[in-house]
Amino acid sequence: MSATVELPTFEPADYKSDLKPVWCAGCGDFGALASLHRAMAKLQLEPWNTVVVSGIGCSSRLPGYVETFGFNGVHGRALTLASGVKIARPELNVIAVGGDGDGIAIGGNHFLHAARRNLDIAYFMMDNEIYGLTKGQAAPTTPAGDKTKSTYWGNPEPSVDPCELAISFGATWVGRGFSGDPKTLVDLMTRAMEHRGFAFLNVVSPCVTWRGDDQFRTIKAKLVALPPDHDASESFY
Repeated sequence: MSATVELPTFEPADYKSDLKPVWCAGCGDFGALASLHRAMAKLQLEPWNTVVVSGIGCSSRLPGYVETFGFNGVHGRALTLASGVKIARPELNVIAVGGDGDGIAIGGNHFLHAARRNLDIAYFMMDNEIYGLTKGQAAPTTPAGDKTKSTYWGNPEPSVDPCELAISFGATWVGRGFSGDPKTLVDLMTRAMEHRGFAFLNVVSPCVTWRGDDQFRTIKAKLVALPPDHDASESFY
């Protein structure tokens, strides 16, 4: 007669690694990381059956801060790596993370094909509207007219909306959250990871170094919550 092994109950702290984040003080990615720890605990994800994959950038450091299997790849290739993991080991919980530059610029084609294939991956894009790691150049989501290190007279290009892209690519779950609103962000991350198929969550994650230290206050003033009776089949975000 075999004995029954009772698994432990995981708390958010159980998903924290021993590495300390090296993000700038006040970075929105701290809120995204804390929300991910809490969402994983809500779902009681087994660390040994969970993989977090990233490319390159400030937010792509995240796999090192999570006590699961992880892989930090090359710029723009988070979803190719995540796809390979999911195809080889479909029973694993696969989470891809990265920034707007990583996912929409050099990685835009992989974003498209992962979404249309509807692979069972949760993709969290931490959108700070700038290339933070490379010192403040304009990124695909930088608003038109904004002055950056690479657009001295203002960004001449229209910005890209990641959620509009995900919907047009055929993603079967699309949402947007804010790292300064952790309660809602935990719920969105939980729902994205529960979804069976490609789930995309655009996490507005302010860069206080290159986008200004008023970003949290400015973005919070613009937040509009969807009503409880919102029909997700009509509009994804």
